[in-house]
Amino acid sequence: MPAGRLRGVGLGPGDPELVTVKAARLIGEADVIAFHSARHGRSIARSVAAPYLRDGQIEEALIYPLTTETTDHPGGYQGAIDDFYASCALRLAAHLDAGRDVVVLCEGDPLFYGSYMHLHKRLSHRYVTEVVPGVTSVSGAAAALGLPLVERDETLTVLPGTLPAEVLAERLASTDAAAILKLGRTFAKVRGALAETGRLDEAWYVERATTGDQRLAPLAEVDPGTVPYFSLVLIPGPAGRAVAEAGTGTSTDTDTGTDTSAESQAESPGGAGGNDAPREPGKPAEPGTPGGRTGGVVVVGLGPAGRPWLTPEAQEALAEADDLVGYGPYLDRIPPNPRQRRHPTGNRVEAERAAHALELAGAGARVAVVSSGDPGVFAMAGAVLEVACEPRFSGVPVRVLPGLTAAHAVASRAGAPLGHDYCVLSLSDLLKPWEVVAERIRAAARADLVLAIYNPASRSRTWQVAAARDLLLEHREPRTPVVIGRDVGGAGESVTVTTLAELDPAEVDMRCLLLVGSSTTRVAERGDGGRVVFTPRRYPA
Repeated sequence: MPAGRLRGVGLGPGDPELVTVKAARLIGEADVIAFHSARHGRSIARSVAAPYLRDGQIEEALIYPLTTETTDHPGGYQGAIDDFYASCALRLAAHLDAGRDVVVLCEGDPLFYGSYMHLHKRLSHRYVTEVVPGVTSVSGAAAALGLPLVERDETLTVLPGTLPAEVLAERLASTDAAAILKLGRTFAKVRGALAETGRLDEAWYVERATTGDQRLAPLAEVDPGTVPYFSLVLIPGPAGRAVAEAGTGTSTDTDTGTDTSAESQAESPGGAGGNDAPREPGKPAEPGTPGGRTGGVVVVGLGPAGRPWLTPEAQEALAEADDLVGYGPYLDRIPPNPRQRRHPTGNRVEAERAAHALELAGAGARVAVVSSGDPGVFAMAGAVLEVACEPRFSGVPVRVLPGLTAAHAVASRAGAPLGHDYCVLSLSDLLKPWEVVAERIRAAARADLVLAIYNPASRSRTWQVAAARDLLLEHREPRTPVVIGRDVGGAGESVTVTTLAELDPAEVDMRCLLLVGSSTTRVAERGDGGRVVFTPRRYPA
């Protein structure tokens, strides 16, 4: 089978209408779409390309392991970045070797301070490769200002704001026009260099050029505390400055909204106002080598349902995995990626599933073991760690990533029934005797704790709900609120509020979770017609 083709596609500075015709066509034709993002999982590059994507494409999220130079990697910042790009190259190579065409989305131009170039250096000599240029952030910013940047024999110098202040001042003193990228945390230093060279009043600030959040202003008027990463400084040449002084350029402050969130600062470490490369790449790892990576197991909580309930940390682990291991219906919640091997199993083979994952990791694979909700709550984390403590797996790294629990999801839909002390227990007697379950129910009831009850019923267990209700009624008032949450976050979501006396076991199935209130839990009608369940934080004396 012939190998797939690799394409680094420039998207321009942010306006989807500035994507070239060729870039749009290649994006739509690609088998695999790869894009960089920070750990929150949102990608500006993907959002720009969204109008040109089609259903069924494989997505590879290349999630940066860090957003600043702070890292505990033994090789420091550069070592962490080198390992990251080596790992990304391996992931894309797996698709290319399988004959799939890969498009790497790049803000601005792929080879102008772009992250794509680090993949290009590792892969272009092995595969048919094409780079599609894009409008740079510098061009987009100049167009937004409506000022000539350079004219005739004027010179333009492009500078990263990460340079030392004295170097910035030296370069600024010897050029007609300049563009300074990589702002954010470097802004105060850049502004100081401009003041030192007497060019502060010539400089213009451009934020998120060509997008709906665009902001233009004289640099001297900008508050350093409002500067996001995706911004830059332009100093027009003499001809451009003459236009500005004549007042014929674009008016400033096209939008006063400013985003100083972690997303704006972190999407692309070391990038450049519309381009996305980490700064100063070191010598890349040899193509096809894992950059020192070793196998390991990460136990991932998927939350109760769907991507909106998935944490960025979990998304990162799933994107990086070579193998996915888990109960079949949970694996089905993860979009398919042919690069990854899937190992679905039934729901009663936890130890075998854990051992299989650890064996794969011992052979060098990055393995994600998935659980619904939080993996440490009646799920796979305990099973994996129990098996991992066997001597044969002593050298296999294991991490556990938390997930949004079903109890918290159901509670949020009802209001705040878990607002005070509560306990979590399972009604299943498959792994512990019913006598133990019953005694724990009595203890929680006597202690006046709110109860979050998992696994209340299944196809083969139909009597425990009634038994638990009767045990609780020995210590709780019949009017105690009960919340029945079914498939919360899913297509079949329903939330029912009833009382302990009126709890009908027939309404409870394997997709439900029960919340039983304490003596202080209240059900209140609100002015908008809604009803909320909450447990006050203050307990009666």
